[in-house]
Amino acid sequence: MKRRPITWTAPLALALSLTGCGDPATPSATSTAAARSPAHGGVLKVALDGDPLCIDPHQAGNNTALNVGRQLTDSLTDQDPASAEIVPWLAERWEVSADSRSFTFHLRDGVTFSDGSALDAAAVKANFEAIVALGARASLAGTYLSGLEGIEVQDPRTLTLRFKQPNAQFLQATSTMSLGFFAQSTLQRSSEERCQGALVGSGPFVLDKFTHNQSVRLSHRKDYAWPSSLAEHSGRAWLDGIEFLIIPESGVRLGSLLSRQIDVNTGVAVQDEAILEAQQIPFIARPNPGIVFNLAPNESRPRLKELAVRQALNKAINRDELQGIISRYQKPATSALASSTPLYRDFSAQLRHDPEGAAALLDGAGWQLGADGIRARAGERLSFRVDYWQASTPVLELIQQQLRQVGIELRLNKTTISQVSAQQTEGDYDLWFFNLTRADPDVLRTVFLNSGRNVNRRDASEVDQALQASSTLLDPSQRRTLVERANQLLIEQGHLLPLYEAATVTAFGKQVNGLHYEASTRLQFFDTWLEAQ
Repeated sequence: MKRRPITWTAPLALALSLTGCGDPATPSATSTAAARSPAHGGVLKVALDGDPLCIDPHQAGNNTALNVGRQLTDSLTDQDPASAEIVPWLAERWEVSADSRSFTFHLRDGVTFSDGSALDAAAVKANFEAIVALGARASLAGTYLSGLEGIEVQDPRTLTLRFKQPNAQFLQATSTMSLGFFAQSTLQRSSEERCQGALVGSGPFVLDKFTHNQSVRLSHRKDYAWPSSLAEHSGRAWLDGIEFLIIPESGVRLGSLLSRQIDVNTGVAVQDEAILEAQQIPFIARPNPGIVFNLAPNESRPRLKELAVRQALNKAINRDELQGIISRYQKPATSALASSTPLYRDFSAQLRHDPEGAAALLDGAGWQLGADGIRARAGERLSFRVDYWQASTPVLELIQQQLRQVGIELRLNKTTISQVSAQQTEGDYDLWFFNLTRADPDVLRTVFLNSGRNVNRRDASEVDQALQASSTLLDPSQRRTLVERANQLLIEQGHLLPLYEAATVTAFGKQVNGLHYEASTRLQFFDTWLEAQ
């Protein structure tokens, strides 16, 4: 089995030395690993930039958690990162009905969970039904199964899922770890127990220990023998184990990589790129498909319920200025969707910097400039708080300055991922700073649909009709039209303020080989191996 080339591996210096002020040059694809033979052994030490919180991929939504979860479980299908083609994994083949309401999967024989129980059609059915039963706790996976009408097991290796309406996004969803599989012993545990590590999966690694804000330890599974058709080898993983270390400080991650206390830094900070260049540290980089980094207004707050205020926020942001402080592997947003997402369309004309237009909108809505330069109306200041945990302070500080130029105050509150998660659940936020990676435009429905996650906490509107219909239409041109319409409405009505496209840059020691991203730009360690030093 041979994986198609999907990323690049080279010294960071090579990539940066060829880069001017425009788009970054593509680094050389040459790799010294080609002259060596993979070998079993070693524990890979991987630095994460935050606590995973919940490592159950059925429930998790943040990248740190999903990077762990991907190693524990397999999926029915896989997605080629280069072509976006859906290819076999646990399902050898499948049939989709003409109306895209019925999906029949034919499973590989001999797949088991790490407790020895069979991963058969009944187990797949039990997992999907358990995801539905999780309700809102399955923040991503639940939306992928929306409208599930029933699951029929024909025989131990064949099952059919039927949906109430056409479901154009479902096949791609089956390639995600959010729809991965766990043994019956796991499905019987509480959601809290599963979050904390009560997970028995089918993947190439098993969970040994999860200690919050410290580490997650995995060991290889000796009898693993069913990798994706994109994998470069069969049999067990090359590594003996993986130790994920939670290291929030970028400088500590950098120092740990340079001193070889860690093997992989999954969160290279922009300010560290030049240092890694000088040290000739290898890296892989890939743009993230899905929803760009943005600020989503909580429209249950009276000030953000005003269309004029939301539109003024969008007009006040100068996205081109962001290029000077974000990574050269990122770029200013031109849409709600990243340009690497299928069915992307450029909406940069609607995102043009227009401070005069922003000021006119606010003047018309009665928000008048105060002596301190911040607008107010009826004694209330035009002030909003953004809570965040990511290493994005320079970006938000620049946005803060831009908004102040039109009289809007943005208060920055950097906190922990757990605190941000709690505030989102409780609705205690003004602007939510986030991105969401998925190699399918249905990611918009996942996040913004009024009857779904509804991050805006807004009333139903035309955008919901477009979002819902886009997930049901089979004709690609019709689906594109609806995705573009939903995208346009989200921007025009200020339901999100696109900022910049995400990209993931991962640096690693020269002893690390075979490291790569899967289609949603999360790390897959099955083919990774360590060279003896």
